[in-house]
Amino acid sequence: MTLQLDPAAQNLLFRDAHTANTFTDEPVTEEQVRAVYDLVKYAPTAYNQQPLRVVLVRTPESRERLVGHMTANNAPKTAAAPLVAILAADNEFHEELPDQFPVFPEAKDLVFGERPVREQSATLNAALQIGYFILGVRAAGLAAGPMTGFDAAGVEKDFFPDGDHSVLVVVNIGKPGENASYPRGPRLDYDEVFAAV
Repeated sequence: MTLQLDPAAQNLLFRDAHTANTFTDEPVTEEQVRAVYDLVKYAPTAYNQQPLRVVLVRTPESRERLVGHMTANNAPKTAAAPLVAILAADNEFHEELPDQFPVFPEAKDLVFGERPVREQSATLNAALQIGYFILGVRAAGLAAGPMTGFDAAGVEKDFFPDGDHSVLVVVNIGKPGENASYPRGPRLDYDEVFAAV
Protein backbone atom coordinates (compact mmCIF):
# COMPACT_ATOMS: atom_id res chain seq x y z
CA MET A 1 0.00 0.00 0.00
CA THR A 2 1.31 3.41 -0.89
CA LEU A 3 1.03 6.50 1.25
CA GLN A 4 -1.31 9.30 0.21
CA LEU A 5 1.26 11.98 0.98
CA ASP A 6 3.50 12.99 -1.92
CA PRO A 7 7.00 11.39 -1.63
CA ALA A 8 8.65 14.83 -1.59
CA ALA A 9 6.50 15.84 1.37
CA GLN A 10 7.25 12.52 3.09
CA ASN A 11 10.95 13.22 2.72
CA LEU A 12 10.63 16.83 3.91
CA LEU A 13 8.73 15.86 7.05
CA PHE A 14 10.42 12.56 7.89
CA ARG A 15 13.23 10.91 5.89
CA ASP A 16 15.37 13.96 5.08
CA ALA A 17 14.65 15.86 8.30
CA HIS A 18 17.29 15.95 11.00
CA THR A 19 17.73 17.70 14.31
CA ALA A 20 19.67 20.87 13.50
CA ASN A 21 22.59 22.08 15.58
CA THR A 22 23.64 25.03 13.39
CA PHE A 23 21.57 27.56 11.47
CA THR A 24 22.00 30.29 8.89
CA ASP A 25 21.38 33.93 9.85
CA GLU A 26 18.08 34.02 7.96
CA PRO A 27 15.39 35.18 10.39
CA VAL A 28 12.23 33.25 11.21
CA THR A 29 9.28 35.56 10.68
CA GLU A 30 6.08 35.92 12.65
CA GLU A 31 4.24 34.94 9.47
CA GLN A 32 6.14 31.63 9.35
CA VAL A 33 5.40 30.89 12.99
CA ARG A 34 1.70 31.60 12.48
CA ALA A 35 1.66 29.30 9.45
CA VAL A 36 3.27 26.56 11.53
CA TYR A 37 0.67 26.98 14.26
CA ASP A 38 -2.13 26.86 11.70
CA LEU A 39 -1.08 23.24 11.09
CA VAL A 40 -0.04 22.08 14.53
CA LYS A 41 -3.13 23.32 16.36
CA TYR A 42 -4.88 20.20 15.04
CA ALA A 43 -2.80 17.80 17.12
CA PRO A 44 -4.99 15.31 19.02
CA THR A 45 -5.33 15.81 22.77
CA ALA A 46 -7.56 14.18 25.38
CA TYR A 47 -10.74 16.18 25.93
CA ASN A 48 -9.36 18.63 23.35
CA GLN A 49 -7.38 20.11 26.25
CA GLN A 50 -4.56 21.71 24.19
CA PRO A 51 -2.15 22.31 27.10
CA LEU A 52 0.87 23.36 25.02
CA ARG A 53 2.06 26.93 25.61
CA VAL A 54 4.91 28.46 23.62
CA VAL A 55 7.16 31.40 24.47
CA LEU A 56 9.09 32.76 21.48
CA VAL A 57 12.39 34.16 22.69
CA ARG A 58 12.96 37.17 20.44
CA THR A 59 14.76 39.85 22.48
CA PRO A 60 18.50 39.75 23.21
CA GLU A 61 17.79 40.11 26.95
CA SER A 62 15.45 37.13 27.00
CA ARG A 63 17.88 35.09 24.89
CA GLU A 64 20.69 35.80 27.36
CA ARG A 65 18.51 34.72 30.28
CA LEU A 66 17.56 31.48 28.54
CA VAL A 67 21.11 30.67 27.46
CA GLY A 68 22.13 30.90 31.11
CA HIS A 69 19.84 27.94 31.87
CA MET A 70 21.07 25.70 29.03
CA THR A 71 23.67 22.96 29.43
CA ALA A 72 27.17 23.64 28.14
CA ASN A 73 26.50 21.80 24.84
CA ASN A 74 23.19 23.55 24.21
CA ALA A 75 24.07 27.11 25.25
CA PRO A 76 26.03 28.11 22.10
CA LYS A 77 23.38 26.61 19.79
CA THR A 78 20.64 28.48 21.63
CA ALA A 79 22.60 31.72 21.53
CA ALA A 80 23.06 31.50 17.75
CA ALA A 81 19.71 30.17 16.49
CA PRO A 82 17.49 32.62 14.57
CA LEU A 83 14.52 31.78 16.80
CA VAL A 84 14.13 29.85 20.03
CA ALA A 85 10.85 28.54 21.39
CA ILE A 86 10.21 27.37 24.94
CA LEU A 87 7.50 24.71 24.94
CA ALA A 88 5.62 24.12 28.17
CA ALA A 89 2.54 22.35 29.50
CA ASP A 90 -0.12 24.54 31.10
CA ASN A 91 -1.15 22.69 34.24
CA GLU A 92 -4.24 24.88 34.54
CA PHE A 93 -5.51 23.97 31.04
CA HIS A 94 -8.77 22.80 32.60
CA GLU A 95 -9.92 26.40 32.95
CA GLU A 96 -10.42 26.45 29.15
CA LEU A 97 -12.24 23.10 28.97
CA PRO A 98 -15.82 24.39 29.09
CA ASP A 99 -15.08 26.23 25.82
CA GLN A 100 -12.69 23.68 24.31
CA PHE A 101 -14.78 20.60 25.12
CA PRO A 102 -18.38 21.85 25.22
CA VAL A 103 -19.88 18.34 24.96
CA PHE A 104 -18.73 17.69 28.53
CA PRO A 105 -17.96 20.99 30.27
CA GLU A 106 -18.14 19.23 33.64
CA ALA A 107 -14.79 17.57 32.80
CA LYS A 108 -13.13 20.71 34.15
CA ASP A 109 -13.93 19.64 37.71
CA LEU A 110 -15.02 16.00 37.49
CA VAL A 111 -11.99 14.74 35.57
CA PHE A 112 -9.35 17.41 36.12
CA GLY A 113 -10.20 18.86 39.51
CA GLU A 114 -7.02 17.48 41.13
CA ARG A 115 -3.69 19.13 40.30
CA PRO A 116 -1.65 15.85 40.03
CA VAL A 117 -4.15 14.51 37.48
CA ARG A 118 -3.89 17.73 35.48
CA GLU A 119 -0.09 17.72 35.54
CA GLN A 120 0.15 14.17 34.26
CA SER A 121 -2.41 14.78 31.52
CA ALA A 122 -0.91 18.14 30.55
CA THR A 123 2.58 16.63 30.18
CA LEU A 124 1.41 13.73 28.01
CA ASN A 125 -0.86 15.80 25.80
CA ALA A 126 1.61 18.68 25.40
CA ALA A 127 4.17 16.06 24.32
CA LEU A 128 1.79 15.00 21.55
CA GLN A 129 1.49 18.63 20.51
CA ILE A 130 5.29 19.02 20.58
CA GLY A 131 5.64 16.21 18.03
CA TYR A 132 3.23 18.08 15.77
CA PHE A 133 5.11 21.33 16.42
CA ILE A 134 8.36 19.81 15.15
CA LEU A 135 6.61 18.47 12.05
CA GLY A 136 5.04 21.89 11.48
CA VAL A 137 8.46 23.55 11.62
CA ARG A 138 9.68 21.06 9.01
CA ALA A 139 6.60 21.68 6.85
CA ALA A 140 7.59 25.37 6.76
CA GLY A 141 10.93 24.39 5.23
CA LEU A 142 12.74 25.09 8.49
CA ALA A 143 14.74 22.86 10.80
CA ALA A 144 14.10 22.22 14.46
CA GLY A 145 16.67 21.56 17.15
CA PRO A 146 14.69 20.26 20.14
CA MET A 147 16.60 20.06 23.43
CA THR A 148 15.87 18.85 26.95
CA GLY A 149 19.29 19.75 28.34
CA PHE A 150 18.48 22.75 30.52
CA ASP A 151 17.62 23.74 34.06
CA ALA A 152 13.84 23.33 33.87
CA ALA A 153 13.20 24.93 37.26
CA GLY A 154 15.27 27.95 36.27
CA VAL A 155 13.50 28.34 32.91
CA GLU A 156 10.11 28.02 34.60
CA LYS A 157 11.02 30.64 37.19
CA ASP A 158 12.31 33.06 34.53
CA PHE A 159 9.67 32.58 31.85
CA PHE A 160 6.63 31.12 33.65
CA PRO A 161 6.75 32.68 37.12
CA ASP A 162 3.09 31.85 37.83
CA GLY A 163 4.10 28.30 38.82
CA ASP A 164 1.38 26.80 36.62
CA HIS A 165 3.57 25.62 33.73
CA SER A 166 6.02 22.75 33.28
CA VAL A 167 8.73 23.42 30.71
CA LEU A 168 9.26 20.34 28.55
CA VAL A 169 11.44 21.27 25.57
CA VAL A 170 13.43 24.18 24.17
CA VAL A 171 13.49 24.23 20.35
CA ASN A 172 15.95 26.13 18.16
CA ILE A 173 14.38 27.01 14.81
CA GLY A 174 15.75 28.24 11.49
CA LYS A 175 17.26 27.29 8.16
CA PRO A 176 19.96 24.66 8.72
CA GLY A 177 23.54 25.90 8.50
CA GLU A 178 26.78 24.16 7.61
CA ASN A 179 27.21 20.71 9.13
CA ALA A 180 23.86 21.23 10.83
CA SER A 181 23.25 17.65 11.84
CA TYR A 182 25.02 14.46 12.78
CA PRO A 183 24.75 11.38 10.55
CA ARG A 184 21.42 9.69 11.11
CA GLY A 185 21.56 7.03 13.79
CA PRO A 186 20.13 3.56 13.25
CA ARG A 187 16.42 2.95 13.65
CA LEU A 188 14.72 -0.14 15.03
CA ASP A 189 13.19 -2.49 12.48
CA TYR A 190 9.44 -2.96 12.21
CA ASP A 191 9.55 -6.34 13.96
CA GLU A 192 11.48 -4.86 16.87
CA VAL A 193 8.75 -2.30 17.51
CA PHE A 194 5.48 -3.95 16.48
CA ALA A 195 3.86 -7.04 17.91
CA ALA A 196 0.57 -8.61 16.95
CA VAL A 197 -1.59 -10.29 19.59
